Amino acid sequence: ININNQELWEEMLNSKGLTVVDVYQNWCGPCKPVVSLFRKIKLEVGDDLHFATAEADSLDILEKYRGKCEPTFLFYAGGELVAVVRGANGPLLHKTILDQLDAENKVLEQGIERKVIKDAALSIEEESVSQDQEYGEEDEVVLLEKSCTLAIIKPDAVAHGKVDDIILKVQEAGFEILTNEERIMTEAETRYLYQKRSEEEIFEKLVQHMSDGPCRLLIISWPENDKDVVAAWRDFIGPSDIEVAKRENPESLRAQYGTIMPFNAVHGSENREQANREIEFFFPNFKISVNVKEKAGVLILNI
Repeated sequence: ININNQELWEEMLNSKGLTVVDVYQNWCGPCKPVVSLFRKIKLEVGDDLHFATAEADSLDILEKYRGKCEPTFLFYAGGELVAVVRGANGPLLHKTILDQLDAENKVLEQGIERKVIKDAALSIEEESVSQDQEYGEEDEVVLLEKSCTLAIIKPDAVAHGKVDDIILKVQEAGFEILTNEERIMTEAETRYLYQKRSEEEIFEKLVQHMSDGPCRLLIISWPENDKDVVAAWRDFIGPSDIEVAKRENPESLRAQYGTIMPFNAVHGSENREQANREIEFFFPNFKISVNVKEKAGVLILNI
């Protein structure tokens, strides 16, 4: 069911059993692989499981989820929020569903008290805003931010066994690798990554290629923080067109490991804004900034 008004939301809250709501953004739509997963699980567990979708912009109650860069799955039982999963993590969603169904069965059959939660991420955001409001304009606020960017070793380079070689070159060049994770990107994630190229002829080929096999996702920085790592990384990987890269920057990663478009081995964020957005999307729990506030000799760190 697609929940697009308050009446349907209230009806959902009154449903017996467990209801999972896929809160999505308009640009992406509901996550197709997850929809298929839920259909499969529902066949296994029966009528006690319900699945719904809701666009964040369509309901006032979901206002705080607007503008988020990842799908969010809200678990409701007895009209109360009992679990939250962020990101299209199939195994985690499967486990959470089974755990929450078991917990709800104990509530209904044994009278055990239902464990109700608040969305921890939203609570942290609200606390941060509250703390910001506590201090006046005269308070000194210093933002210490490590310059980071997202790097992706694409499926073509992974399939050709070039990951270790590329990582070695990255480290030899002086970059610091903060996160190194292998994953298979979904079609929705790829469409988000290349949304600025959606009108280009190569867009669908990019989407297919990037979701065709495992990638290696890295968050990289510069240890001394004395240079713009986004620009440095873009220069290190070279132009996106492989022939141009070979001609203009033959030592670049794309010149050395790329073959033909779109198989140019690596991805790099174009600017700081895009880098922050991509890191937030693929690594929502990764925090790189520290707010330092001084008040009456007391140092407060919000991490």
